[in-house]
Amino acid sequence: MDLVEVLANRLHMLRFPIGQAYLWQDGEALTLIDAGRAGSAAEIERAIRSLGRAPEQLERIVLTHCHRDHVGAAGELAARWGARVLAHRLDAPVIRGELPVPEPVLLDWEIALYAHGLTVPEAPPTRVDRELEDGDDLGFGDGAYVVHVPGHTDGSIGIHLPRHGVLFTGDCVAAVGPLMLGVFNVDRARAIAAFGRLASLAPSIACFGHGDPLTENTAQALAKAATEAATTG
Repeated sequence: MDLVEVLANRLHMLRFPIGQAYLWQDGEALTLIDAGRAGSAAEIERAIRSLGRAPEQLERIVLTHCHRDHVGAAGELAARWGARVLAHRLDAPVIRGELPVPEPVLLDWEIALYAHGLTVPEAPPTRVDRELEDGDDLGFGDGAYVVHVPGHTDGSIGIHLPRHGVLFTGDCVAAVGPLMLGVFNVDRARAIAAFGRLASLAPSIACFGHGDPLTENTAQALAKAATEAATTG
């Protein structure tokens, strides 16, 4: 796992072989956005300590959606350090193991890529301490708000920190190669609309579930990519 600074003294990316998570710092309080694959709790703890912080300072884990490469270590971290797990109401039953993970509607070119993603271990059933809705304040980042962006999954969310100009897109948007609509969507049309909603927030920094964060000309690049996605379908 690689630890990459995105915003000095505030935001780091934790990059795994497939997917990534983000660590936000509010003084002594820590928030993890997504939690990597199952079995990565020790790596995440080491990353926290390498920043001069302690895992006990992890107050919350916000899950952008229910997929295994985002939920994986959340339950173990929460059990060990007392963090609360937050996820949208519509994905919470999947995260808890009460419902199956929804199957995406794959485009032809996504089939082999999807099979590669399944090499990530399945996430164990994980408790959800708070079920989220669109517009909820998450309690960190001087105001971090839920943006419900269904399409990748029914309960996919973005997280917007307007005072810092930061947007976490989850897997609605990807930056692996050109900036683009995320893959493996349960409803492509809704995902395209969700992309447009996220782009309309015009952030200065965009953090994706896959691909490096965008820190320059971010609003313009998101708007252009969202328009292209809406045009091509």
